[in-house]
Amino acid sequence: MARFDLTDFEWSVIQPLLPKKSRGVARVDDRRVLNGIFWRLRTGAPWADIPARYGPHTTCVNRFNRWRKAGVWDRILSAVSKAYDGGIQMIDSSSIRVHQHAANGQKNRRDPVAWVARAAG
Repeated sequence: MARFDLTDFEWSVIQPLLPKKSRGVARVDDRRVLNGIFWRLRTGAPWADIPARYGPHTTCVNRFNRWRKAGVWDRILSAVSKAYDGGIQMIDSSSIRVHQHAANGQKNRRDPVAWVARAAG
């Protein structure tokens, strides 16, 4: 178990909320895939860089997208928050440094593409 992998308590809250697949090829372990998805979201690395211990990266990205469309993530986040008595305040945040003149500078109202086209003509 890696440092940030799901605890047994977290897994006990999440496991009942996951879709069950009853036929076809055997599923890659959901807990392992979830840990891979969380690793990717925590690090911001590309999907292809998910460590092999979490299974195929294609499985992680496909399951992430499928569960997003099915609303599974909403149920998971709600259940985990409730299990911790609403004590979870933030899951992820990002800070992006912007050039000092980018935020409040005078906006150039001219269309740069049209200007280039007129100069070339």
